[in-house]
Amino acid sequence: MANAPVDPVALAATLRPHGESVMLPQAAYTDPAVLAWERRNFFAAHWTCLGRVDELAAGTTHRATVVGDVQVLLTFGDRPRAFANTCRHRGHELLQQGESGRHQAVVCPYHGWSYELGGAVKAAPRMGESFDPTPYNLVELPSEVWQGWYFVNALGTAPAFAEHLGGITSLVAPYRPEQLTLKARHSYEVASNWKTIVENYHECYHCPLIHPELCKVSPPNSGDNWNLPGAWVGGLMDLRPGVETMSLDGRSLGIPLPGVDPRTVNYLGLFPNLLISLHPDYVMTHRLEPRAPGLTGIECSWYFPAEVTDPSYAVEFWDVTNREDWAACESVQRGAESPHFRPGPLAPAEDAVYQWVTMIARGYLGKSLAP
Repeated sequence: MANAPVDPVALAATLRPHGESVMLPQAAYTDPAVLAWERRNFFAAHWTCLGRVDELAAGTTHRATVVGDVQVLLTFGDRPRAFANTCRHRGHELLQQGESGRHQAVVCPYHGWSYELGGAVKAAPRMGESFDPTPYNLVELPSEVWQGWYFVNALGTAPAFAEHLGGITSLVAPYRPEQLTLKARHSYEVASNWKTIVENYHECYHCPLIHPELCKVSPPNSGDNWNLPGAWVGGLMDLRPGVETMSLDGRSLGIPLPGVDPRTVNYLGLFPNLLISLHPDYVMTHRLEPRAPGLTGIECSWYFPAEVTDPSYAVEFWDVTNREDWAACESVQRGAESPHFRPGPLAPAEDAVYQWVTMIARGYLGKSLAP
């Protein structure tokens, strides 16, 4: 993989030890060429989360999407599978982006070649009786279901999924997110680079100034960060005494999740696009989609036990907090676009941000994401 179009000297400054390093250079947040590189080499070349597998499969047998800059066909037959969204005859798209179908075969609209949900050629009209379609099955792409979420490696070049996850499973599994039910979802468009949103998520240095609601229920200087293998960054924070969960009044109207720590909240970011917030009574995710260097789509979802009927206590809290964060990230983006921007240093409390930006810098240089 070619290195990113980012000054390697500037990246060397990012990779200095924490306390001596600075943030990523300006191009990482503003240059369309860098985002194009990221779409291919981060999102398509690694394990990108497409959402919950049950939601992706609902009401359809196949659908088309884009992973990074690669068109992908998802099928839901005996198991979820991912294929290149390219007919093996002349390369026509089998489905347009966002299109879905309910049939047991995928039919190319150009010449009528059709494929079973498992990728095998079902029919190749007028190709002659001697034609053997076997070598022309759809190109399958690696995909995995993890804790209810569906991941695709659109280039087929990523390290093994278990290596990508590393130690994060041990933190997420006790919450059994695959058994929880989607109770609310908000979609946001944030005028900020996708990496800035992740950086903001991974530190509470800013919390005393912009998150009074959060600081009321969780001490901003509490907790610690994890140091476990895998392509992810994260840590935990404490709840204040007497507080049951992250809500505007600190009370929970939900059901405690069995077997999890009732006094902490885990904030985990799985590279490249899934943020997982683990609460004593619900799981919240942010799934990121970069749309331009300064524009990111965010799908924020709240998952609860099925018996919970009113998730508003959590949704209201995080909608307020999200919007405070988005305003800050948008201001950072405007500052990053200034001709006077220079990468700044990281505070001691921003060690998770340091882990994140050094992961990005190593990736830009064509190195392993892991240190």
